[in-house]
Amino acid sequence: MGRISTIEQLREIVPEPSPTAFAKIRDRLCDQGREFLARSPFLVLGTVGDWGLELSPKGDHPGFVEVVDDRTLLVPERKGNQFALSLANILADPRVAILAIRPATSEVLRISGRATLIDDADVCARLSAGGRPAKLVIRVEIDRAAFHCVRSAARAGLWQPDTWDEPTRVSFGRIYAEALARPEVEELFDDLTEQSNATLY
Repeated sequence: MGRISTIEQLREIVPEPSPTAFAKIRDRLCDQGREFLARSPFLVLGTVGDWGLELSPKGDHPGFVEVVDDRTLLVPERKGNQFALSLANILADPRVAILAIRPATSEVLRISGRATLIDDADVCARLSAGGRPAKLVIRVEIDRAAFHCVRSAARAGLWQPDTWDEPTRVSFGRIYAEALARPEVEELFDDLTEQSNATLY
């Protein structure tokens, strides 16, 4: 297997884009980016730090991310698994990346920047959902923002129901039973997971 180890080798396979191609990458949100976030119910947050590289899904009602201005976002933190891996990473290294998604829309919005954690009561209350304030807020200062073309989603058939497989359910009970070498706890942990997931906020 050949290993690519230099930028020159890489560019032999993936040629340099035209100079105008980089014009779509900006240091701030454009109007279409703001409109996209206002209708996006889901994103994936990438962080790096003491926990290594982490990807954390964030989802809520469309527009749950507040666009303060074209260089600043506020992402509410909701009830979760309490691991706080991405949050701990932010404390160690503020660099973050965001991939925002809109159902039935093949373009995705890519954002990178620097994050801080905010626990201001007024801000958390403003970003309430389900009758509960945000636990805290991730403030993102944008360094780079760009839309990604439709090819990946189109190749995946991401929004084409006729290409979808049958839905499956992950058994967290089985995961814990195997990890703890205690097969008797599988049903218990599946029940606990179902109870926890029933309370979104």
